[in-house]
Amino acid sequence: MERWAKRVLELIAEGGVEDKACLSKVKGVAAGETGLSFVPRDSDLLALLGDSDRERLVELLRVKPTRTRSGVAVVAVMTSPEDCPHGQCVPCPGGKKEGVPQSYTGFEPAARRAIAHGFDPYKQVTARLNQLEETGHVTHKIDLIIMGGTFTARPWSYQEDFVKGCYDGLNGIRSEDLGSSIKLNETARHRCIGLTVETRPDHFTQKEVAFCRDYGATRVELGVQSINDDVLDLIERGHGVSHSIEATKLAKEAGMKVCYHMMPGLPKTTMGKDAEDILALFSNPSFCPDMLKIYPTLVVPGSKLHSWWERGDYQPPKEEETASMLARVKPRLPPYVRIQRIERDIPVDKISAGIRRSDLRMLVKDEMQRSNKSCNCIRCREAGLSQKINTQFDYHTVSWKTHSYEASGGKELFISFEEEGVLYGYTRLRLDALAAVRELKVLGGAVAIGKTPQKGSSQHQGMGSRLLEICEMLSKDEGYDQLRITAGVGVREYYRGANYILKGTYMVKELA
Repeated sequence: MERWAKRVLELIAEGGVEDKACLSKVKGVAAGETGLSFVPRDSDLLALLGDSDRERLVELLRVKPTRTRSGVAVVAVMTSPEDCPHGQCVPCPGGKKEGVPQSYTGFEPAARRAIAHGFDPYKQVTARLNQLEETGHVTHKIDLIIMGGTFTARPWSYQEDFVKGCYDGLNGIRSEDLGSSIKLNETARHRCIGLTVETRPDHFTQKEVAFCRDYGATRVELGVQSINDDVLDLIERGHGVSHSIEATKLAKEAGMKVCYHMMPGLPKTTMGKDAEDILALFSNPSFCPDMLKIYPTLVVPGSKLHSWWERGDYQPPKEEETASMLARVKPRLPPYVRIQRIERDIPVDKISAGIRRSDLRMLVKDEMQRSNKSCNCIRCREAGLSQKINTQFDYHTVSWKTHSYEASGGKELFISFEEEGVLYGYTRLRLDALAAVRELKVLGGAVAIGKTPQKGSSQHQGMGSRLLEICEMLSKDEGYDQLRITAGVGVREYYRGANYILKGTYMVKELA
């Protein structure tokens, strides 16, 4: 296969290979000329290249490039099987008896990786890093997501050991204790720039928030599902809307980002009511999540809802009506929210009833385009994913924008650099008892730490520093004498360079 790789490089050097389609033709020609009976994958070619050729061609050969176009590489790991403390919700599959975490089928990509590695966090992280690197992705900045039921309800010792295993996997070495592993990750090759935990709203109390911050969590994904107590009661959710409101407030006061999981199509709802509820999340200051994962209700084997469906007592929403509802909602969303996902990653053969298509997001986009509308959420505007990106964008030449709103007893400022509908960088500044930066992010393709950005990338050009200066200026103008940053463990060195010091679990600077 080395002869094949050499011939591919020769053909590329002749010119004209600028996209995946051209590359595919060249690979086929080279396979025929060198006597191969098959055409190797892009990742096979990457593995055969020397350092200089790899660096030169990685943009062309990268597999599924959208995985790092938001500026980071996502590594999702899953905890060992355990039931939720309250029991099982009506729509919920999985659980200890099924050998998978509660609410998962075991066939999701992250679940399959976890099962293959015995739910060992070190092995899961290591395997995922290897997969990403083999397919040409930059893995210096890792957004780590801990999935699997109600993580914060697990014993503290399990949480500590699991998180330590994740950091150890990023560091490539097993440390003696969690503190040592965290310290090592501050300057590791694979740095944790953000750590997310999934949990229920009633298991994110002040004590649990403190635990999460101790091991470096920067974001929480709350299984809110509905903001109607009658619906939550019917599906035996085991918590009320008040728990979601309180958990949101505690998370934001701790400087964490908040993502809601919402389930349109639950029993006792309609598409019209679901649309109203999603929009109410942003008109009611008790909610205002930073991110959303919208999971239309599915009927899967092993759930109580499956029995209801078999009896004819429940019918899930159809693809067309769900797409239509979301197409009405998305154009009305505020600019500070990011729609992370709009359907579960469950194989179609494991779905008994409900949306089976894997391209619901595209259906929604097509529906909006027919109405000449577009979505204003972060994901639909961010550089790296937007098709309207200006590769010559210079943040020095545009004014920064501020969108302010009240949320959970504080004032939130969403500050951004954007141009012609494309978002290049932003920060979330919260002003309550303290001035706190809950998130600072420069978008576009991920650039390795210490490396010069390629053409078209927004990272490593000073935009992050400028956003931080703006936060400091605004905080000082509002009368605050200190600014606190909720920084991922792997970003602490960056903020030290801006004269911040570590106090507890936060990076802090006195505002002179």
